[in-house]
Parts: sequence; C-alpha cells; structure tokens
Amino acid sequence: MTSPRQTLRAWLFLSPSMLFLAVLVAASLLVLRMSVGTQGAEWSGFSLHSYQQLLEPYYLKSLLLTLRLALISAALAVLLAIPVAWCMSRLTSPMLRRIVLAAVLLPLLVNLLLQTYGWLVILGPAGMLNQALMALGLIKRPIMLLYNQSGVLTGLVQTAFPLAVLPIASAMRGVSRSYQEAAATLGASRTHVFFQVVLPMSLPGIVNAATLVFAYNASSFVVPLLLGGRRVPMLAVMVHDQIAPLMNWPAASAAGVVLILTTLLVMSVPLLFNRRTPGVTS
Repeated sequence: MTSPRQTLRAWLFLSPSMLFLAVLVAASLLVLRMSVGTQGAEWSGFSLHSYQQLLEPYYLKSLLLTLRLALISAALAVLLAIPVAWCMSRLTSPMLRRIVLAAVLLPLLVNLLLQTYGWLVILGPAGMLNQALMALGLIKRPIMLLYNQSGVLTGLVQTAFPLAVLPIASAMRGVSRSYQEAAATLGASRTHVFFQVVLPMSLPGIVNAATLVFAYNASSFVVPLLLGGRRVPMLAVMVHDQIAPLMNWPAASAAGVVLILTTLLVMSVPLLFNRRTPGVTS
C-alpha cells in the first residue's frame, strides 16, 4: 500500500504533463465549438453549415487525397526504413551506432521549411536533378517534378523518414539473437532468418512506425503547400486557406475536426490488428 505522501508526490510529478494535456484538450474543445459556429459569430452562433460544406465533391476529394498520400508515404517510408533499421540493430560498435543515429536524426534538427526549400532547389525545372539528367543525356527537356503528387510524396517521405526508422530499429534490436541462431542452426539462410524470424517479430514496431508516419503526414502543411502548390490541395492546406485570406474560422475548424477524427479512425485499425493477432503486442 502506498502512503498518502507517496501518492501526493506521484500527482505532483505528473502535474506538468497533465497541465499540458489539459491545455491541448481545452484547445480541441474550442476548435470543436468554433466548428459549429457561424462566420462572424463563432462563439454565439450555431450551425452545421461548415460540416455540410465538407460534403461537397471538392472537399471530399481533398480528404481522400490527404488520406491516400499519407498512406502511400507511410508505406514508402517504412519500406525504406526497414534496411536502415536492420543495419542499426546489427551494429555492435557504439561509435558507429551513434554516427548512424545522428545521420538518421539529422532531418529532425533542420527546420522543415529549409528542408522543403532544399527540395525546391533539387526538383525544380532548373534544379540539380534535371540539370544532372540533361548533362547525362537521359532527358532532353526538364521533367516537371514539382507542383504534383510525386513531388509532395518525395517531401513527405523524406521529412517523416526518421519517425519510421526509430521504432523499427528498436523492435529489431529487441529480437533475441537466440531465435536467429536457432533458425540458422536448422539450416535457414540469412535471407530466410530475416523474412521469417526478424521481420515477423518486429511487426509491432513496423505497425507503430507506419502509424506515426501516417499521422504526421496527414496533417502536413508546409510540404504540400510548397512542393504541391494549389495543384495538390491536401486538407491542411485548405484549412490554412480558410483562415489566412478568408478568416472563416468555422469552416477551418470543421475541416480540422474531420481531419483529426478521420486520422484517429485510420490509426485505430492497426491497433485492433495488433490486439487480435496471437502473440503480437502493441
């Protein structure tokens, strides 16, 4: 049994994080209230017009586009992260492990706006990639790599790549070497050991990585705005457009609420899969 003093210390220890969560909950409730308000009377009016507006084809296409790009970027980021995470989990030298970890975390240390401008320099019509391809004689004219879904996907995968590597590397590092040695003793090759032992046992980390990347990219704003322009209208960009030039807070709040609920709904599917899969824990 814990004493009252220990209970008080526990509550005091948790109070900063609980205060922070309380602010987030209060902000979410304010956004929810504004979503059912009217323009110019966000706090006193009541209307579902903003939600009805989201049922129009243009907004539905934007929501589907957001979910599709977030899912594709999550799949690509996980596929690219698995080899890197495997190498990180196999490193025995602490120095090499720190170097690789620093290289993976480097994008998180650089401002997201600067990273996106870097992609503008690389993917632009007169950018480094087009200039290199023309110098090699592979293309005669610059390829349009910006202001389309391909450019946005490139930016989304690159910016969210560290979020995919770290959970997978942690899961692979937790796979006991004894299982791998037992499989090798029974005649399994390294490829079979990886695909039949390591990868299935790392599935919870892979699912968590995909969920993190999906949630991060579904609410992305800078990357689709700069790399996609108005040709790739993801929902976060539309929220910005409703606020900045139009000052339509109810419409922006309704779009934000729908985006949050849809993202949570999609994220709940892997959690249900983890719970129902025998021998797999989240």
